[in-house]
Amino acid sequence: MNFGDHLRTTGVALKNWAVAQLQDSLAVGVLWLTGLYILHVPLALLWAVIAAVLQIVPHFGPILGLLGPGLAATIGWMDWEHPLGVLVLYAIIAVLDGLLLQPYIMKRTAKVPIWASVFTPIVLGVLWPFWGVLVAPPLLAVFYAYRERNNKIQQPAPGKNDANHAQGQ
Repeated sequence: MNFGDHLRTTGVALKNWAVAQLQDSLAVGVLWLTGLYILHVPLALLWAVIAAVLQIVPHFGPILGLLGPGLAATIGWMDWEHPLGVLVLYAIIAVLDGLLLQPYIMKRTAKVPIWASVFTPIVLGVLWPFWGVLVAPPLLAVFYAYRERNNKIQQPAPGKNDANHAQGQ
């Protein structure tokens, strides 16, 4: 395997990871839009788009995406129930995204098993605080791209079997 093959494999894996991140951001934006409409938060579409864009920023993006709807609910109603509803919505979206959406999208797009998408960031976060969680998803995408490539290389091509196998022996 030459250097160009390494670059190609890594590039495809990172592209697949980026596509998975964009799909996840869109899904989170739809969840925010649905929830904010149900809660009747002013400017729901704007806050959902901002939350979807900020979803790409690891760790801080989802929290920053919460600020706008939380402030809009507070200012719009001047009570504690509506901002509490936005906080509950955020918690629901965070759990759905972290335990269901991201692992499923990574499995479908970057061929990363769901168990690896859930547990690897936790383990790397313990071993290498903050940075471990940050680098885990693209690292997993690259690791499983190389694993898939090695499996393809090791498997014989169909129709290239020896004469004994072709005769049924």
